[in-house]
Amino acid sequence: MKISQISEATGVSIDTLRYYEKINLLNIKRTNSGIRNYSDNDVSSIRFIKQAQKIGFSLDDISQLLHFRNDPENAKPQVRSMINSKLELINLRIQELSRMKEELITLVGQCQSSVGDCPILKEFEK
Repeated sequence: MKISQISEATGVSIDTLRYYEKINLLNIKRTNSGIRNYSDNDVSSIRFIKQAQKIGFSLDDISQLLHFRNDPENAKPQVRSMINSKLELINLRIQELSRMKEELITLVGQCQSSVGDCPILKEFEK
């Protein structure tokens, strides 16, 4: 399949596909004339990349995950470790977001009951 067909089939832009190849996430075979020739396995890899990105993995992480795909049985401990690390980061981010939410709720409450200057702007000046 040609790059335009893969782009359409996966919803990934041609520029992004070229970038994935440039950073070695994809190893695309080429015809003798240099035209990229995508296989069904390449389509699977592109979908794998997009799914991993959706759940917050960086391209560096995804590179490792793609490598682990070659030997999934032996890679289980490393993959599980990566997932656990990602979960820890997500839990920390949730705590940060919860604190931010509480601060914003407090600020809105102060604003609704205030007279004169905006207490939100005053709080930001501290």
